[in-house]
Amino acid sequence: MIKKAAIIISPNYKDYAKKYLVECILSIKKQDYAGKMKIFITDNESTEESIRYLEEILKEMDCGAEPAMAQTCEIIRNKDNDGFAKGNNDAIKKALEQGFDYIALFNMDTALESDCLRKMVEAVESKIPLPAQAGLTPFTKGGDIGAVQARLMLYGEKNKINSLGNVTHFLGFGYASRYGEEYKSPEPPLLKGAEICYPSGAAVLFKAEVLKKVGLFDEEFWMYNEDQDLGWRIWLAGFKCILAPEAVVYHKYEFSRSIKKYYWMDRNRILSILKNYHLATLILIFPAFLVMEIGLIFFALSGGWFKEKIQIYKYFLSLKNWQYIIKARQQTQKLRLIKDRDIIKLFSGRIWYQEIGGTRLRAANVIFGAYWKIIKFLICW
Repeated sequence: MIKKAAIIISPNYKDYAKKYLVECILSIKKQDYAGKMKIFITDNESTEESIRYLEEILKEMDCGAEPAMAQTCEIIRNKDNDGFAKGNNDAIKKALEQGFDYIALFNMDTALESDCLRKMVEAVESKIPLPAQAGLTPFTKGGDIGAVQARLMLYGEKNKINSLGNVTHFLGFGYASRYGEEYKSPEPPLLKGAEICYPSGAAVLFKAEVLKKVGLFDEEFWMYNEDQDLGWRIWLAGFKCILAPEAVVYHKYEFSRSIKKYYWMDRNRILSILKNYHLATLILIFPAFLVMEIGLIFFALSGGWFKEKIQIYKYFLSLKNWQYIIKARQQTQKLRLIKDRDIIKLFSGRIWYQEIGGTRLRAANVIFGAYWKIIKFLICW
């Protein structure tokens, strides 16, 4: 029996739909997946104007007109902008309630190749072991595949990579693998079954049964790193995250230099490591964490986001926030079937943000890379 796939388009906010929705919907309509598909989209900080626009666009494309809307598309209205994590969760919950087998998330600013969804489903159901050419070690206790990321390419330069799976730095920073590099096919590291730290929320397919086990996005994250946290939990629960290189998505990616972005990214990478690492690992990385914090203070001063850095420290000085962190950590650690020593094989001692690279970052990579090489051999739990 061919299973049902729910397609979640990232939440609409303000003019996002007017900028991006048409091309995204058109590419979804061209999918050759033989199973039932239904589109879910959340309208954050919904207004009569925004909801009317969504309904009209979907109706024009024959995927939102009443009474067909109940069959092919569903819009969730949120009075407030509750963030990327909750906006997606609201749609995912609807899809799970309606019995969909796969939950596929795509950013609104993406366009899919016509066989993308089918290739992602084939990948998530595959039993292909990690190829030796990938240079990674497969987990001896790894179970079924829980999540698959499509090969994300840059929309404006379709031969260049946006993400081949996302990478976690051992201090919690997350970044896109091979960003900006030219894609040359075939490449041995991109064979089917290649394991990745975590799939980008811009183009990922989850098994519904896995989400029911590990939970959805942590809404405390609001935006940024929520996909890292979820991918980490999937690994801890004994499932795999892999790349599906034959499933292609083009992303209209633009690096945002918003000062507020630094708050969410820096706060959330700390939340992610506090929730997911073994306590002994947290102790081992703590000296490096302190050194990094000193460096980040100077980086924040020079980059104009020192006030945001202070707000991050205020967040972690709140008793209420620590009550959440402790509870969230307990829930996460209950999932643990895989040891840190296995998961960290996919982690990096190197940070790579092409947009903010420089001499200081290269120097930091040398220091922290050496530290990581030493301590990861000590991690046996």
